[in-house]
Amino acid sequence: MLILGIDTSTKLCSVALYDTEKGILGELNITVPKNHSNVILPMIDQLFLFTEKTIEDVERIAVGIGPGSFTGIRVGMAIAKGLAIGKKIPIVGVSGLDALAASVREKGRVFALLDARKSRVYYRIFENGKALCEAKDGNLKDVLQEYQGAEVNYFIGDGALAYQNMILEAYGKKACILSEESSVARALYFAKMSVDQEEDNLYTLEPMYVCKSQAEKSKENV
Repeated sequence: MLILGIDTSTKLCSVALYDTEKGILGELNITVPKNHSNVILPMIDQLFLFTEKTIEDVERIAVGIGPGSFTGIRVGMAIAKGLAIGKKIPIVGVSGLDALAASVREKGRVFALLDARKSRVYYRIFENGKALCEAKDGNLKDVLQEYQGAEVNYFIGDGALAYQNMILEAYGKKACILSEESSVARALYFAKMSVDQEEDNLYTLEPMYVCKSQAEKSKENV
């Protein structure tokens, strides 16, 4: 099965083609602080060009549903849904936190963290492949205090890199912060994760924002 992976939920705009029999056929990753919509379609076109594949060959689309940039998530999902509708391709929504955690093969507790700024993170905690909580947002200091206890702790994601001093202060030698190269939500991970997930309903699949947008918060305070 040939799977097209798409993720625009973070600054890394990522697309990949993954064959369940042959493995990864190609992947493109570009850091885009904003305006993901300007680059995602050209990236997909180039991916097909380099791999000598077409959208007609794709049998499943895996798309990042968040959490992350609200605008970025919407861009990726709109593109994925458009392709799915136009070519009648099954679609699967994948959480970026789950995709990050799935890339860690070592045994231990895994903290998948995405930077939400001002010491806050989007997070989900895993142990031996099982989730200990739902995807949430919160103050990292509180998260670290709540999930103390494991002897080996792996921290992955841009939230781990942004607040590594805080993590090391709290966990010391019990903390292993994965490198920048390993801490990005690559489309390859989304494609791989979608293999074992059920197809989503194209029309009811929604973004995983986790927290409310600033506009929503401001409206509530009026």
